[in-house]
Amino acid sequence: LVCQIATGVLAALGLLAVTGTITALISSGGITERLWDAAPQLVVIAAATALRALLGIAVVWLTGRLRPVLGRAAELTMIEAALGAELAANNKPGYNDAYDIADRGAQVTPDLVEEAQDVLAATATLTAGAAVLTVLHPLLLPLLFLACLPQAAAYIRSARVLYLAALETSGRRRMLGKLRWHMAYTESSEEMRACLAGPFLIGRYRKLAASVNAAERTAANTGAWMGLAGAVAGGLASTAVWAALLWLLTSGRMSLAAGGGAVFALQTATGSVRGIINGGARLVRTGWYVQDWQNFLDNAHGQAMADSRGTAPVTAAPERFEVRDVTYRYDGAPKDSLSGISLHVRRGEIVALVGENGSGKTTLSRLLCGLLLPTEGDVAWDHASTADLDPWESWKHVALVPQKFTYLPLTMRDNITFGQGDTSDAALLAACEASGAAEMLPGLRSGLNTLLTSEWFGGQQLSGGQWQRLVLTRAFHRQAALLVMDEPTAALDARAEHRIFAGLRELAKDRAILLITHRLTNVAVADRIVVVNEGRIVQEGTYAELTQQPGLFRTLWELQRRMSGATP
Repeated sequence: LVCQIATGVLAALGLLAVTGTITALISSGGITERLWDAAPQLVVIAAATALRALLGIAVVWLTGRLRPVLGRAAELTMIEAALGAELAANNKPGYNDAYDIADRGAQVTPDLVEEAQDVLAATATLTAGAAVLTVLHPLLLPLLFLACLPQAAAYIRSARVLYLAALETSGRRRMLGKLRWHMAYTESSEEMRACLAGPFLIGRYRKLAASVNAAERTAANTGAWMGLAGAVAGGLASTAVWAALLWLLTSGRMSLAAGGGAVFALQTATGSVRGIINGGARLVRTGWYVQDWQNFLDNAHGQAMADSRGTAPVTAAPERFEVRDVTYRYDGAPKDSLSGISLHVRRGEIVALVGENGSGKTTLSRLLCGLLLPTEGDVAWDHASTADLDPWESWKHVALVPQKFTYLPLTMRDNITFGQGDTSDAALLAACEASGAAEMLPGLRSGLNTLLTSEWFGGQQLSGGQWQRLVLTRAFHRQAALLVMDEPTAALDARAEHRIFAGLRELAKDRAILLITHRLTNVAVADRIVVVNEGRIVQEGTYAELTQQPGLFRTLWELQRRMSGATP
């Protein structure tokens, strides 16, 4: 800002010096005398020009330093807001679209610096030109501003049209991004070829891209017509300004020297006004995108865990985890996912959840973890409601093996620990032994420090089964009081699967284990089996009891035995 103010002052001095130079050059006397009289003004012009150039370099340098800082800060602020929101927010209609729109705002946030600098620079120069015009004749300045209004209005309206088109196509552009990712990503490459999905998705991509292009083309055409109308109106108004200057000169209301200075001042001011209009239109459009970023922050903060939950600490590892008459419905869902559910699991106990797809098992496990809060009822850890506990402190006592786990481009060590707990080799190797991941280590070129992706030099890609072992290692390493295992061996071979279930009893000595699996022979290790159907508990008992009782468990168990060739 200081640099731009100084630039404006120097511009004003330069314009006044131009007027002085013209006055000296057209005065009476010999050419040498007139040049000598104009010399001080020429020195001022040269000095002002040089200083303005130096200040311009300083502005570029400062802007280059500030842009990346502002961009990273905007991204981190958005990520922190998303992580601080309730998990349920991700399931709300429009939330993820709002995140993508906000991401565009975060990306263009650095542009605010450059665009604001452009507007400030043009404003400073305009101020200088306006000051000189006011000194030369007060009529010229208001005429100049009136001449610029049509073009300014047209540019802003055009920018608004383009912004609204981008907003209207945001969902389709998000889908285009996902299609590009799946068509090119390594994990999807086999299906793209073997299932002939590639040609089908390319056709879908072309159709979707054509609709986006059509919307953007319409917006561009509308914006161009608005710009043309503004330019025509601005041109007519500018003609009036120059006609007014000519009238002032011919009527004797302005001297020839002042007229020459006015020409330079008008050219400077007109160029500055165009800069303000162009830069201002870009700045306004960027501001709209940044407002989308702010809207997402407000949305996420409105669903923040800090507002919906308490701050009570979890001073010791809980002994009992309990769901009391809980009902849960996802936002926008037509019916409850869970209804009237009551369940408990204690440390030292293994409880298995069994049921068909969509019965509510995973939702129930996330409630018990404190990741979700119930619509009705209560979830308690040692009689303390999870709604009253500090969520980040409480999750230190939870280890989760989800069905869909995350592949992170980090080292094996970081993928296991996430920077938490005992990060020593001894602790990690013990967890690897429990999960069977120790068998992978000899094949990794840098052991625990191997980067687990082939997309960067020096990294290695794991198979699906190896990743599942790593996720199990992560859960075992946490030493958490509650261990939730949601289909923990779906990608493992029979030997590795047997190893995991054979070791569960040892793990349960100081943990409460909630096991979700469709392989019913594996739940024989559980102390209790809870059968869930359509969001309700329909059976509960031991493996021996439920295999003998008529009901859903026995029906599913017999189906699996028939498929394996065993006699019911």
